[in-house]
Amino acid sequence: MPRRAKEQIDPAIVLLNMGGPSSVPETHDFLLRLFSDKDLIPLGPFQGLLAKFIAKRRTPSIEQNYKDIGGGSPIRKWSEYQAQEACKLLDGLSPQTAPHKPYVAFRYANPLTEDMYKQMLKDGITRAVAFSQYPQYSYSTIRSSLNELERLKQSLDSQQQIQWSTIDRWPTHPGLVKAFADNIRAQLNTFDPEVRDKVVILFSAHSLPMDVVNQGDPYPAEVGASVYAVMQELGFSNPYRLVWQSQVGPKPWLGAQTQKMVNALEDKNKVEGMILVPIAFTSDHIETLHELDIEVKDSLKNPNIYRRAESMNGNPLFIEAMADVVNTHLNDSPDKHQKQVQSGTAIKPFMVKA
Repeated sequence: MPRRAKEQIDPAIVLLNMGGPSSVPETHDFLLRLFSDKDLIPLGPFQGLLAKFIAKRRTPSIEQNYKDIGGGSPIRKWSEYQAQEACKLLDGLSPQTAPHKPYVAFRYANPLTEDMYKQMLKDGITRAVAFSQYPQYSYSTIRSSLNELERLKQSLDSQQQIQWSTIDRWPTHPGLVKAFADNIRAQLNTFDPEVRDKVVILFSAHSLPMDVVNQGDPYPAEVGASVYAVMQELGFSNPYRLVWQSQVGPKPWLGAQTQKMVNALEDKNKVEGMILVPIAFTSDHIETLHELDIEVKDSLKNPNIYRRAESMNGNPLFIEAMADVVNTHLNDSPDKHQKQVQSGTAIKPFMVKA
């Protein structure tokens, strides 16, 4: 097969995510960047001062959470591994665009998007795919990463050395769905056969404030699409629920809340088992390792009925799915930005749990 024009070959594959501190001392800077982001958390004209105050106040408790899960978030380790392995597969799937070069760009933690962009320019990259690691699109997450990318294009790459295209969602990709389903089956098999089909599967995703939901953010619908596709893959073998975690602040948030549902299933429904599935996350981080594995589990009177499906992390099926998504994008629509990228700018940001 003939090689493509020079500007379309040797593309960089850039995984976009919020990121997390890889070590406890990085926690304060992570929080400061997060609360300084006007796209995500609008704090008005005194954003800078308020961000410093909130970051300083919250750092001790968040540092302790990271200590509880081993001294930092593993999201960088897994993201770099996923990027490298997906690019290896892409070299075989699409030799006409090989070699594919892996990069990771975090919004609030190292490796920061700005550092990634500078390194790509130094490396002579001329073609790049911004690949969202939020499988379900939300204006409140991927939009912030893409806005930062656009700012950096203007400030660092005004001559447009790098030609970008974007993959902004992939909530029902068959490989992603099968990877989730396989991880659920693995946990179902840990229950006794006589109760296995009664185990409740709880799909847990990061919640949104209702004022964001009411503006039409597609995230709840796309998370629901992922859940339905996974249950279809499982043959609807078990009862299931879609629940929402990580609510903060006094405003109403999208529910039902994960911990309240877990407690209600134990106390009122007397279920014999439940499996928590982090359906909107592509690797472990504080919201799986601390919130689900420690906080939610510790709220149960009988933690033996509780399991959590493994996160995607190094799952080979998941990495194959990533490679397939990029391969299709490169070969079918190499210059295309998905339309959501340039719409929805009126949607308000929201407060996240750090």
